[in-house]
Amino acid sequence: MKLLHFPFKRTIAMAAMSFCLLLNSYADDGSGLWLGKAGKSNAEITVSAKSSATIEIAKKELASAWTGGKVSLQMKKVKNMKRDAYRIEISDGNVCITSPSDIGLLYGSYRLLQLQTMGCAKENKVVSESPFHDIRLLNHWDNLDGNSERGYAGKSIFWNVQGFPESLGNNDMANLKNCPLNSDTYARACASVGINGAVLNNVNASPKMLTSEVLQMVKKYADVLRPYGIKTYLAVNFASPAVIGGLPTADPADKAVQRWWKDKAKEIYSLVPDFGGFLVKANSEGQPGPKDYGRTHTDGANLLAAAIRPYGGIVMWRAFINNPTDPDRAKQARLEFEDLDGQFLDNVIIQVKNGPIDFQPREPFNALFNALKETAEMPELQITQEYLGQANHLAYLGTMWEEFFDEVKKYANYKKNQLCSRYNAIAGVANTGTDANFTGHPLAQSNWYAFGRLAWNPDLTAEEIANEWTALTFSALSAEQHATVVSMLMRSREAVVDYEMPIGLAHQFGNSHYSPGVWDNRPIRRDWLPVFYNQADENGIGFDRTKATGTDNTSQYDPAYGGMMEKLETCPDKYLLWFHHVSWNHRCQTGRTVWEELCYRYQNGVNEARQMQRQWNSLEGAVDAELFRDIQVRLMTQTQDAEWWKDGCLLYFQSLCKMPMPDYVDPPVHTLEECKNNKIHVGLYRSPSREELTRER
Repeated sequence: MKLLHFPFKRTIAMAAMSFCLLLNSYADDGSGLWLGKAGKSNAEITVSAKSSATIEIAKKELASAWTGGKVSLQMKKVKNMKRDAYRIEISDGNVCITSPSDIGLLYGSYRLLQLQTMGCAKENKVVSESPFHDIRLLNHWDNLDGNSERGYAGKSIFWNVQGFPESLGNNDMANLKNCPLNSDTYARACASVGINGAVLNNVNASPKMLTSEVLQMVKKYADVLRPYGIKTYLAVNFASPAVIGGLPTADPADKAVQRWWKDKAKEIYSLVPDFGGFLVKANSEGQPGPKDYGRTHTDGANLLAAAIRPYGGIVMWRAFINNPTDPDRAKQARLEFEDLDGQFLDNVIIQVKNGPIDFQPREPFNALFNALKETAEMPELQITQEYLGQANHLAYLGTMWEEFFDEVKKYANYKKNQLCSRYNAIAGVANTGTDANFTGHPLAQSNWYAFGRLAWNPDLTAEEIANEWTALTFSALSAEQHATVVSMLMRSREAVVDYEMPIGLAHQFGNSHYSPGVWDNRPIRRDWLPVFYNQADENGIGFDRTKATGTDNTSQYDPAYGGMMEKLETCPDKYLLWFHHVSWNHRCQTGRTVWEELCYRYQNGVNEARQMQRQWNSLEGAVDAELFRDIQVRLMTQTQDAEWWKDGCLLYFQSLCKMPMPDYVDPPVHTLEECKNNKIHVGLYRSPSREELTRER
């Protein structure tokens, strides 16, 4: 843990002081998440169900926190009730929780305790809830060497950096240490919001994940997670038969390769009988895949699907193919998979990022949704804030996902298609790490919570979820203070959009997917360059994806959606520069010109960051002092970063359009050259890890 370069000396001093205090006397380390503090209740708990580890967890959770009357857990089949659904009946303080399964009873128990904390369990009522998505996964991008790709909250919670260096050979793998996941908090948190699956490793998978030594560790994790209803999955490297299996090839048409995968599946299921299946990133960003052998995605996915199909496993084949064959990368997923529809085995699911580029602050939904009529699809959302300020910036993503679900339900038949699929699934790229609070930024816990709630019920609003999370996490706040936190959450993601990439701009990053780089025109692959996406010159700005004059991305969508985006007069301002290249003087729907709108949005992003600072500062004394300082310094960082974004982007665009900045824009405090040369770092500090806090104590 160390301080990093930042240009404001006073801020460094304040951050350093806060940081030292954080290390030495962290009273609330955030490790309790939204679960509340265990206590002792006098509740009488009766059970009408066969005993199981899951039932025992439900009893323990209720015994530690329920302050009402008698609770009866009844497991019985109910017509038209899904296996993990539940019904809570509250009558005169007594409660009956009914479900067809023990995991449903556990979900119902967590929900009851949440209702109690929110003050909603006092009056008589019936709460009946059933999950929309049957498979609700976290994708962990954790590596065997202990690091976490796109993880901004410390190291991997699964793999120990000292226990598994990638440089070790197969014969040395017996040195694997015990599970780093030495707490049940992770599993409790997942179960409390209905998450029922975990991919334990990075999609850029090491072939060593499938060695017998590592699979023994996977068994340990599966045993830990199983009582909480969480199935274990693995991301696999397509070249594994050649790298660790001793075969000369990984060609899916090769009989020896097919036998290798079948034998490996048998080994896995002998250790983990309820193993969920494989996640695969193939022929993308250098990862091996079936195309290396002249085969198709269908050949590759079906190879693995056939191996695990007898055991009930699934293959999630990612549609993120970052090797575009079309000049417009936004079209690639649909171009890659549309013609393969109907050729996949029925236990293959195509996992599709919510947007067509790469988890941008705002994107239209991916055109692949609704394109596959005979193949199951599942959304992939990113909980970790790779492009939204990482663990420094507050960006509540419930609003992003609500926007996504609203669009795909309206324009891509999402709910109907999912319900008609054999497998109805959704995944979120996790933001968990070894930091004591699990997520780096304490308020980023809201995104883990929001994903679980929306995976369960995509009809919930972002504000409903924000109110729930705030009530559970900051239960001692007054109604006014509660509203302040919810207001911060609800405005936060739009603020990031405004100061990073307003009105449809995308992929405008410099280093580390964090700092501005709108001017970046290095001699590298062009679809990695900000100038490729902004297309800014003296005449205008924006990426033309229309059928009339551009890449024809609009034709990949349903006519109602694509037609709306095709026409300038109907394309919403929020997607204007995504679909259109327009002059600087083009009038937006707000009445402002594009140049004026960009100026307004960048300034508004800075203003909103400042407002979130003010709102949080008003809570001093109402929340734990060290937690307050942690978030306060992160909000300071966010505001300063927003100013760098505003100054750099507007000064660069002004150098092209030659127009004056409107009066409502704060005069820049940096020159364009300073902005180009200053690579704002990904953070002032990180939260201490659970291990570090233990040592301090």
